[in-house]
Amino acid sequence: MPRLAVARMHRSETANEEVHIGNRFLRLAILYALLGVSLGIVMAASHDYTFKPLHVHLNLLGWSSMGLFGLWYRSAPAAGETTLARIHFWLHNIALPIQMVTLAMFVSGNESIEPVLALASIAMGIAFVCFAINLWKHTAHS
Repeated sequence: MPRLAVARMHRSETANEEVHIGNRFLRLAILYALLGVSLGIVMAASHDYTFKPLHVHLNLLGWSSMGLFGLWYRSAPAAGETTLARIHFWLHNIALPIQMVTLAMFVSGNESIEPVLALASIAMGIAFVCFAINLWKHTAHS
């Protein structure tokens, strides 16, 4: 095979890897891990644990859940190519930042933000349902 064709094929595979939904989840998960760990360090250094709920949610919904989603979608590529996976990805990644900002506002004393926090939490729940359905469909015959 000519060298140029091999280079194009490799570049195409690399581009596909970069946009793979599993990789996108993994890349975002590590960013949330860095945020969660940084917040934990700041809280420990200041002895102010006001944002403990935010720290926990960043690590659970950002790092742990998104990391697991990414690994699973990497192991089940067909599941990652579904409309359900795309809905899951976008709903999770739109709801999570809104949920984290409004949670920070809420624990800081802004109780009027609670309806927005509730809506973001419901959207997050729906994203998890999308993942559960997708996983169930793609593991039914395994």
